[in-house]
Amino acid sequence: MNTGVKITAYAAALAATFGAAYGVGTGVGPVEEPKKAGHGDHAAAPSKSAGDGHAGHGEGASTEAPAAAANLPGGLQVSDGGYTLALETPTPATGRSVLKFSIKDAAGRKVTAFTTEHGKELHFIVASRDLNTFRHLHPVKAADGTWTTPVDLPAAGGYKAFADFKPAAKGAKGITLGADISVPGAYAPRPMPAVAPTADVDGYQVRLGGTLDPGKAGELRLTVTKAGKPVTDLEPYLGAYGHLVALRDGDLAYLHVHPNEGGPGPDVSFTATAPSAGTYRLFLDFQHEGKVRTAAFTVTAGAGKATAPAPEATVPAAGEATDDAGEHTHG
Repeated sequence: MNTGVKITAYAAALAATFGAAYGVGTGVGPVEEPKKAGHGDHAAAPSKSAGDGHAGHGEGASTEAPAAAANLPGGLQVSDGGYTLALETPTPATGRSVLKFSIKDAAGRKVTAFTTEHGKELHFIVASRDLNTFRHLHPVKAADGTWTTPVDLPAAGGYKAFADFKPAAKGAKGITLGADISVPGAYAPRPMPAVAPTADVDGYQVRLGGTLDPGKAGELRLTVTKAGKPVTDLEPYLGAYGHLVALRDGDLAYLHVHPNEGGPGPDVSFTATAPSAGTYRLFLDFQHEGKVRTAAFTVTAGAGKATAPAPEATVPAAGEATDDAGEHTHG
């Protein structure tokens, strides 16, 4: 069992991105019921290489980003570092539909060349503003730079799409862009799921332990069991035994972390730093017996307590998605 997963590259990027936020929070909070229902932030999955992380953490790309953008978390801007997330389908219908988008450079041209990170040229996440719905999608890129992916959005309301990528341009860095999606129809927001130490997912139980601290690195440890027995043969997913995305309540600031060590379970460990005190939603993707499941947790950081977990989870059936679970489509 590996518990010391380091993400030095992510920590460095986070330190630069959230420099202004570091030091403003109190010691990290425990598994504790949030005072208000909120809209958490996303987190990401683990990787086997030390210091690895998905492309985007609010870093600039090939063009130097404005000074004001340097202090923002990833995913809060539709344009950054000379790149823009251009949604061609910003108002999809409720239910099964297709999303199309592209990444454009400073000249307005569609970017066609990306660096492969964790098995993909681009990682695409869609989450509802109330953080009850989470989709980890794998879009297909056309020769002209247009990306396409099916998606199931179960209800009307506001969603946010995140594109996490690294352009192949010389000197380009990883970047995460975010854009709003609106699904027409009657909208009834749901409250944030309650804090809890375990999540039941498709016959599996995932327990979250550790701390999420504002401005301070802490370990998040997730243990997977089935029928009361440890799962010791987790399968690699995107080059790791787990993939964790964290989203901050309110603005959906995006944190993506990846463990760089560890065996095939039952424990998957991450080191992460919250940019500020507050409520977060964590989404863990793990694969077993050929199927990816998603466990979701609500966590409070900066509550001045000793521990910091809190979950609620759902999972899609093979090839399908449920209301709260992560949908996984592959191209």
